[in-house]
Amino acid sequence: MATIEHNGKSYEVDEDGFLLNGAESWDDNWVNYVKGVEGISELTPEHQKVVDALQEYYKKNGIAPMVRILSKTTGFPLKRIYELFPSGPGKGACKMAGLPKPTGCV
Repeated sequence: MATIEHNGKSYEVDEDGFLLNGAESWDDNWVNYVKGVEGISELTPEHQKVVDALQEYYKKNGIAPMVRILSKTTGFPLKRIYELFPSGPGKGACKMAGLPKPTGCV
């Protein structure tokens, strides 16, 4: 278990940098941290739509959605999701949304 400090707040993360406490620890400061780590220059409403879709799906199902489901839910083609989150929906988007590291193909 590791700890990440950002703007005076500490976050417990796993070895891959995903929040251990998920929704309990998730906040705008965490989103800002992941934005910087992922090399995203500006958060847009499209980013927020992906994050919201991931969180809603996770709350209902207890897992992150497969990438095709995420694409269908948001209405964004896969290419656009990868443009928004260069490290991919599994690593970048799920991390930003405060979800645990996905185990399958996201």
